[in-house]
Amino acid sequence: MYLHNIPAVQYSDPWVNTFNQRLALLQKGQKRIAYYYEKPDSSTFRYRIYNMIQSIGEANNISASYFWGDELKFMDKIIPNSDVIVICRSRYTEQLSRFITTARSKGKKVFFDIDDLVFNPIFAHLVIDSLNEDINNPVVADFWFSYMGKQAATLHLCDEAIVTNDYLANLINQYTGKKTSIIPNFLNKEQIETSTKIFEAKKENNFKRDEKFHLGYFSGSPTHAKDLDVVLDALILLMEKHPNIHLRIVGYMNSVKPLQKFASRIERIPLQDFLNLQRVIGDVEINLVPLQNNEFTNCKSELKYFEAGVSGTTTVASPTYTYTNAILEGKNGFLAKSYEWYDKINSLVSQPDILIKIALEAHHASVEKYSWKKQTENIINILFS
Repeated sequence: MYLHNIPAVQYSDPWVNTFNQRLALLQKGQKRIAYYYEKPDSSTFRYRIYNMIQSIGEANNISASYFWGDELKFMDKIIPNSDVIVICRSRYTEQLSRFITTARSKGKKVFFDIDDLVFNPIFAHLVIDSLNEDINNPVVADFWFSYMGKQAATLHLCDEAIVTNDYLANLINQYTGKKTSIIPNFLNKEQIETSTKIFEAKKENNFKRDEKFHLGYFSGSPTHAKDLDVVLDALILLMEKHPNIHLRIVGYMNSVKPLQKFASRIERIPLQDFLNLQRVIGDVEINLVPLQNNEFTNCKSELKYFEAGVSGTTTVASPTYTYTNAILEGKNGFLAKSYEWYDKINSLVSQPDILIKIALEAHHASVEKYSWKKQTENIINILFS
């Protein structure tokens, strides 16, 4: 562990403003973009709306703002003040349908932005299985078929789609025939500022660490049990061989019984806000990103790579579509097939100094490619093409 003297960040949600404040923000530019989402959160809303608006703020004479929930009732204020509207991962309602059709009738282009394979009910069984939920439970099945069907209904109402990667774009294009553009997930200003402080502290100290070697698994939600299973056998062998290996699990994760004999070397940390998460990630040697290999996981973005990289932490990930494109083996991270996890991690534990060079490159790559400042031109070109 590295960061013994760096305190936690005092955090509060940066997106809690009144409707009138957000409407005034929308009205500032000569060109105006309105985003809509069901309810603000620190996951999809942050990446697909808050970060987007921050990036758009780098452009001249273009403004953007966001609205949610039943604020669609103010369509007479939102639509006339918008040139482009982006509906982000929102389920069909009669009110949302009227909002979209009214906007389009007034010549406004409407985009549907989605970051996951949850827009086509044909994939419901795959999603339920991947999330380790019970397909035989009618409540679970009804939720996912309904959720995905309502996303599909909203998607069909819109002019074009925006997604996080080419794999997901191809599936939407096959399903709807709609033009689909790529805006990747990326880091916002606060993440980079917080993470750079963490990275510089590690770099200044030449990545000096204690005798423990920490592997971090940042699950976020309890639905990643099957992903953890990908690396579970390797973890058992590694922890048996190396008494200095400690495992840090962050977020909701059910008890992992096969690891109970190492309970004294397993650290459980509750779900973190998006800034303090950077410190928790930055304080481990290796960030583990095991994933099943199927159409659902191949649609996932590479955010776990660049969130770790910007804090100077090396990632070992399963070679899904996005991670294969983001990680250059042995340069800015490592890729591990299901049978390679033990050998890859064992080599790094035995030669920890290798991680310094990798961490430096991962930080550089994360800032250069995934900074909010680097996305502005692409966003503007897509929305106003």
